[in-house]
Amino acid sequence: MEKLLNWDFFVVIGMIGQIFFSMRFIVQWIASEKIGKSVIPFSFWIFSLGGSALLLSYALYRKDPVFILGQVPNLFIYSRNIYLIKKKGS
Repeated sequence: MEKLLNWDFFVVIGMIGQIFFSMRFIVQWIASEKIGKSVIPFSFWIFSLGGSALLLSYALYRKDPVFILGQVPNLFIYSRNIYLIKKKGS
């Protein structure tokens, strides 16, 4: 239990990243319920990008190659989706 409560800066970063990553599903669910069909709001991509960036920071700190490889492609995918949404709105 003592180890669990001994959080350093990067554990906090990792936890915030996980919260961001989880929030994307909550905002997607709420948006879909309001409209009555499945939709992906812009905030889904913002939470995805933020969560992935923070989780990647944590993975780099932990030197976890599996976690790093799982997050790096996501940054490009989420960034590209945000770019395409913004480009279409212009």
